[in-house]
Amino acid sequence: MEKAASDNIVVIDGHEFTFTPGETILQVAQRNGIDIPTLCYLKGAPHTGACRICVVEVEGARALVASCAAPAGNKMVVRTESPAVLKARRLNIELLLASGHHNCLVQELNMDSWTDFQLKSMEAEEHQDLCPAYGDCRLQDLAVRYQVKTTRFEPSEPRHPIENVNPFIVRDFSRCVMCGRCVQACNDVQVNRAISYGYRGIASKIVTAGDRPYIQSDCVFCGECLQACPVGALVSKEDFQRERTTGEVKKVRTTCAYCGVGCQLYLHVKDNKIRKITGVEDVGPNYGSLCVKGRFGYDFIHHPDRLKKPLIRENGDFREASWDEALNLITDKLSRIKDQQGPDAIGVLSSARITNEENYLAQKWTRAVIGTNSIDHCARL
Repeated sequence: MEKAASDNIVVIDGHEFTFTPGETILQVAQRNGIDIPTLCYLKGAPHTGACRICVVEVEGARALVASCAAPAGNKMVVRTESPAVLKARRLNIELLLASGHHNCLVQELNMDSWTDFQLKSMEAEEHQDLCPAYGDCRLQDLAVRYQVKTTRFEPSEPRHPIENVNPFIVRDFSRCVMCGRCVQACNDVQVNRAISYGYRGIASKIVTAGDRPYIQSDCVFCGECLQACPVGALVSKEDFQRERTTGEVKKVRTTCAYCGVGCQLYLHVKDNKIRKITGVEDVGPNYGSLCVKGRFGYDFIHHPDRLKKPLIRENGDFREASWDEALNLITDKLSRIKDQQGPDAIGVLSSARITNEENYLAQKWTRAVIGTNSIDHCARL
């Protein structure tokens, strides 16, 4: 398609692209399939350019610019993988790796073969005190991508203890790279305003009001910060306490069953068990956001106390029964009530702890078989 003379044109890696005034270089590149790596960038939030991973070379500029914050300009010429850009990204990654306790093997291996390094870095079982985010860490991915095997800088010593008193989220400040994604997720996406930047210089950290633990703050444990964190600074309590197991993680998309909003989520299934839940980004109605129930309310699925057989109450006590016996008892009693008092004398309560398909069957059975619309649903955690 021919470009009109009035079109705004930016040249990225030798290719011309149109852009809308106000779009950043990163947005134009992403829209056209050009991969510029990012770390601090969070879609839907103000761009800070804090991590400097997305730097690009702009012809005529005095220095490299952060593509996430730099607006595209007409006739601007951009190079995303020039030698100067690659050198800067490697240096920034080294500095980030030295900012704390990032024990993801990349700092400890000095092999001649890059292939050997990549293969070795995948053998997590051989590494002691492994970060809970190993294999799901943006900083680790960048280190592998840009072949940052070791760091020339001495890693910083941990300055703050791990905060593990919270019910769902563990905060490990020694792994925080101060990218600010959690702050943006809390303040700009969820608008809870529970966390912000605190202190100055080398003592800087992400804090709540009064620098208190999450459990004593305004945090509602929606987990938006957890999903936004690109490293191991924020992990779920289960991931923090769980021993590593073998097996491939499979993501299964489904709809949250806790209320009628219809939030889309991924079940991360490993060894036939749900390991964690994340929101499906770029898809409505939630666009990646979840509440505390949708993100953390799944322990009941594998709980050892979960009932697996029907119980019938006799003389004030419960006894186990077969499914046939329980269903026959239910059929007899409901049929008698329906015949004597009508279908609206019966009410049905379904559960947020069963599947969406089972809830659908419950309402269909209530309306079509019993003949009443008296069905409700408990979404409390």
